[in-house]
Amino acid sequence: MASAKLSAASLMEIARASFSNISSLECFDLTALNKFFDGALLNLSGDESKDIELAILLLASADKLGNLQFDHAGKLLNLCDFLSTNAGSSIQRMVHYFSKGLREKIDAATGATTSMARESREGELSHPDETLVSLNPALITCSLKLPFVQVTQFAGVQAIIESVASAKKVHFIDLAIRSGAQCTALMQALATRHECPIELLKVTAVGTTLQNKMKETGKRLACFAEALNIPFLFNVVMVTDLKDISEDMFELNDDEAVVFSFRFLLRHTLTQPECLESIIRVLKNINPSIVVVTEYEVDHTSATFTERFSEALCFYTAFFDWLEDCMDQNKRIIESAYLGDEIRNIVAAKDEDRIFRDMKIEEKQPGIAV
Repeated sequence: MASAKLSAASLMEIARASFSNISSLECFDLTALNKFFDGALLNLSGDESKDIELAILLLASADKLGNLQFDHAGKLLNLCDFLSTNAGSSIQRMVHYFSKGLREKIDAATGATTSMARESREGELSHPDETLVSLNPALITCSLKLPFVQVTQFAGVQAIIESVASAKKVHFIDLAIRSGAQCTALMQALATRHECPIELLKVTAVGTTLQNKMKETGKRLACFAEALNIPFLFNVVMVTDLKDISEDMFELNDDEAVVFSFRFLLRHTLTQPECLESIIRVLKNINPSIVVVTEYEVDHTSATFTERFSEALCFYTAFFDWLEDCMDQNKRIIESAYLGDEIRNIVAAKDEDRIFRDMKIEEKQPGIAV
């Protein structure tokens, strides 16, 4: 009977343990790797051994980069580029994107930054999560099948329903509307509330870019609300920067229960005091029935490259595992359009240019205390 296929997280754990035994080697290449690592001794399949060897090469690249051995790191990345692909196994796909990030960091450190890298940075959105607004609806549907998305969405909607149990009019203000998935889940819950039927659901989407895409999201939500027989209004509020947000933008009424939601927004604003102050001021002035915040429980803020790389590698290994288990070929589009940019920014960007700054909950709390 064939043994169960190991997850990317398990393969990466083996790679880390193996690399710790050979990391002290001054000269590291494929010859040294083949000498010190033998997958057969661990009862691994050929494909699993190749994935572990690739992961070890990535770890070695990052280690050499962290020690400012740029030439050696670059040669190891050449091997990573040759052996990885954005259409292979979870490890191969993940190494493909991490290798790009490490390459960009080396180019920046040595003054060899390419025009492509500069254009990529200049084209970055103020709030990158909005890129999901522009994804094909079929891809959005697939992404909603991810377990952690379903769990956080259910928990958030359940909390909202409990807080507005007696309200006939609900005003849902979303600072990161993206695909509007949480709104559709909220509509489904409100549609089954018979003791206090909903008379109006008003949704206000706040954004800094992609106004037309957000309007398209509003049209989809309106069609969904009509199918559920829920009276519905949708507004878009555009601001140049979230620090410009104010309560008079939202057309608030005294007879409506206000709900504030921001999913994966703090990761972009926790290091921008003016934005946080504006959001907190608005929350205090409006005094909503509930504020729903969804964030990753991970730390991508370390000023030390090796620590930040290690944390990111652990997190995205699990992420690519989720995609492998829960999505079909569409996972490659999600990875290319979204996760690749995240990895590159976390790994390669200078401190002032990093916009993905996930923090652990104990680090977030002082910044968001209302």
